[in-house]
Amino acid sequence: MTAVDSQSGGASERDRFIPVRKADILDALIAHGRLRDGAAESFRLLARLLGAIYHYEYFDRLETLRNDYFYFNPDLPHDMAVDPAVLAGAHDEMVETLVGVLQKADFVEVSSDDVARSHREHPVLRVEVEIPTDDYREVRFFRRGHHRATVETTRWFGLRKREVEIDVYDHLVLMVMVKPQGEINSKRLRRHLAKSRLRPGTILIKYFRDVARSDLGMLFPDVRVVLSLFDKLSLGLPGIAGGIPLLLKLLPAVSVLFVVIAAYLGISGTVHEDEAKEALAAVSAVVALGGYLMRQWLKYRHQSLKYQKEVSDNVYFRNINNNAGALDYLVGSAEEQECKEAFLAYYFLATAQVPLTQDALESEVEDWLKERFGVAAEFEVTGALAKLERLTLLHRDGDTLAVLPIADALKVLDRRWAGFFPVP
Repeated sequence: MTAVDSQSGGASERDRFIPVRKADILDALIAHGRLRDGAAESFRLLARLLGAIYHYEYFDRLETLRNDYFYFNPDLPHDMAVDPAVLAGAHDEMVETLVGVLQKADFVEVSSDDVARSHREHPVLRVEVEIPTDDYREVRFFRRGHHRATVETTRWFGLRKREVEIDVYDHLVLMVMVKPQGEINSKRLRRHLAKSRLRPGTILIKYFRDVARSDLGMLFPDVRVVLSLFDKLSLGLPGIAGGIPLLLKLLPAVSVLFVVIAAYLGISGTVHEDEAKEALAAVSAVVALGGYLMRQWLKYRHQSLKYQKEVSDNVYFRNINNNAGALDYLVGSAEEQECKEAFLAYYFLATAQVPLTQDALESEVEDWLKERFGVAAEFEVTGALAKLERLTLLHRDGDTLAVLPIADALKVLDRRWAGFFPVP
């Protein structure tokens, strides 16, 4: 079993996502050579009509998603009043619509076990983080596409290097819901939300690329770097070792310093010249100890800021889109996936020498994708056939499948398109 199991996107599991542009799929199908006597241009027109139909349908879905997300959008004015009852009623519908779009775009939810396991692994960035999970009502990850990558890690201050294999998610969507007003019992959280200008009940949507599975914890909002035990020891032990001699030298002189101070305040007798010199030496020792402690504190802060920068860079350069902008991106991705699956299913059925079964169609498409693009994807044949069937382009004869000829299919799709805009 690989590091990620079949439920969460392991290296042994094939993805349904086809990481090839729709335009490249179409050009490659036409270049495949099975379309004769001008059928190539007709097939392009059919693909354009299919794309227009899916685009219209997904535009309607995008409008629904935008309306559902409106009150959860963190980009709304901070002082805009939102009725908690409205949030409660809209939450389930908004999440259901979003998850539906993610599924159409071939995203799969990352299991809670995988998320928990990622918090314990640090093969790339050897940084421990503290996640304020109590601040959130709901946290969900969705991934699409994955691969194994080899990275070089260092230990013992860079003296030891080794290569490790890690699981990387090609695309990752994070959905985080801040607790609604009625569930916030912490003054700290209220102050933090006010400082961050986040309304209670807000839902954050973030889209990332090329995220190591072990780095999921670093994508949470407000994550805080915590120095590991090794870092604390590497900074603390030299500090203690260097501070003890200073402290031992300081202790005898401190008593003299107190005597001198008492004399100047009139509490005790006179001060001899030797005692004044010792008091001056004690002051110098105190200043030296203070400087030493400040230097150790600055080392601690420097290490903490260094790790925080690593975490920030790791997130910043992998972030693709956020919140309302991510909705457009995801809906467009789902639309493109639908088109690619429909193009592939129709083409190989329309140009087959003999009628194909569902299993034969799946194998032929997968073999072609592997040969033409080097993509080992699992073709979602059931969904692709359902798309053609819904458009009345597919016919079943027992186990065998057939589609309408291109000329007839164009007429069916043209009527379908006209049906979107009926003239009274």
